[in-house]
Amino acid sequence: MNGNCTVPVVVEGGGDGAVAHVGLHALGSFADRLGVGHSLSKSIAWTGERAPVHDRGKVLVQAMLMLAGGGEACTDIEHLRSQTSLFGSVPSDSTLHRTFHQLDAETRAGLWDAIAGVRAEVWSRSSATTGTGDVVLDIDASLHEIHSENKAGTAPHYKGGFGFHPIYCFADATGECLSETLRPGNAGANTITDHVEVLDQAIAGLPEEIAKGHRLGDAPGLVERRVRVRTDSAGCTNFVWDCRERNVGFSVVARSNTSVHAAISRVRFDDEAWQPALTQAGEPRPAAAVAELTEFVDLTGWPPGTRLIVRREPLHQGAQGSLFPSETFRYWGLYTDSSADPVDADLDMRGHARVEDNIHRLKDSGASRFPFTDLDANRAWLDVVAFADALVRWFQLLCVPGRFATAEPKTMRWGFWHTPARLTRHARRNIVRIVDGWPTTAEILTAYQRIAAHLNSLAAAAGHSPPGHPRHLQRVQKRSPRVNDQGHNLDDHEIGRRPITAIPIKQSQADSTFS
Repeated sequence: MNGNCTVPVVVEGGGDGAVAHVGLHALGSFADRLGVGHSLSKSIAWTGERAPVHDRGKVLVQAMLMLAGGGEACTDIEHLRSQTSLFGSVPSDSTLHRTFHQLDAETRAGLWDAIAGVRAEVWSRSSATTGTGDVVLDIDASLHEIHSENKAGTAPHYKGGFGFHPIYCFADATGECLSETLRPGNAGANTITDHVEVLDQAIAGLPEEIAKGHRLGDAPGLVERRVRVRTDSAGCTNFVWDCRERNVGFSVVARSNTSVHAAISRVRFDDEAWQPALTQAGEPRPAAAVAELTEFVDLTGWPPGTRLIVRREPLHQGAQGSLFPSETFRYWGLYTDSSADPVDADLDMRGHARVEDNIHRLKDSGASRFPFTDLDANRAWLDVVAFADALVRWFQLLCVPGRFATAEPKTMRWGFWHTPARLTRHARRNIVRIVDGWPTTAEILTAYQRIAAHLNSLAAAAGHSPPGHPRHLQRVQKRSPRVNDQGHNLDDHEIGRRPITAIPIKQSQADSTFS
């Protein structure tokens, strides 16, 4: 018997030729192909007389990589800074700290606009977001515990803790955060103005062909694709009228009141009024049923076309509150202006629960730590967390096959982002060779192939050679490079550098995902 869990080795310093974080390099390459850094740079004005040593758009993208890899503070950027062979020139933690403090409200709004432009490109290439179906948005708030009273904007909350209470809006199709507002812990869960604010921000971040007709004051005839928002009972307010003013549909969880009690009493023992409920897989849900009670409830004060749909299911231990007192069933309902079948409307509304997974993913990727005492800096931090999450979701949708397409942050970190490899050089190219036996080698190589396919398709659409192509390098090297006062090359992302690849890529190997 051998109880040892390791193999004896001699450990020494001075090793070279090894790299870590190969998966994060793939994510960064994907961001470069999308032009995320260039888009963000345009929204950040220079604060000095000369260009900064580190382009601020690049700094934010590298901060996104840090957050995707599990970073929780500016000092964690040092893990990328030590891998210059993969990530090039990486800012120090003090530079990253200053960058977050330079992002005022106007600049942050410009960053959201820049991300919206990238989102439009990604959504046009993903089967999850193309088509003619409803674009479903999920709004929810969440408590973020802060264990310090020195951070501006924090406050005690209703659960007895202390911290922030941000409100989010997510796209259900991709799970990415479209907008958020950082609020103190004592902010109300059903504050209408906050719901409207994140809804307007989310609509502004949608591709133009989707957002058209859904801005305040737009005529209904401008709508090309329907948008619908889902909320829990916090949205069961005059917020639904704000949705109607924006030609946005709504589905909100119903609250218990005498009118709802009376409606349920009318059909409580009428088995013909109830239809079998379905699971998310489309199978009958045991002993659960759905009924439409629109004709039995007083909908005065609700927009025209509002319906009440109620589901009943057997009581179980730990069940949440019921719309109707019963010792046999738990009753749950929703108000909606959708024309869907009652069973389908109930099934769709239960999908709102995915918003909890989306928030959990944010908290596991930097949103559980707000490293600054300044409120605006922490707002910028949460913005970049949302950008990083969107970048990861786009990468998973377009580049990653199999189980990693929906993997949680922890799984991505262990199996993908921090992949070790050996760096070699052959035929004037840097070659990364993933260590033998690594369990996700096939998935990483597939991701690089799909990134290459995306690069080539973008270049073909623009009618020029892609960055990294020999003709492109030959052309850009003819112009004089821009340098700053320290002599650093501001164009080193494209001049005289060849891309690091996991394997030599052939166009015939490229996946058709980006076509």
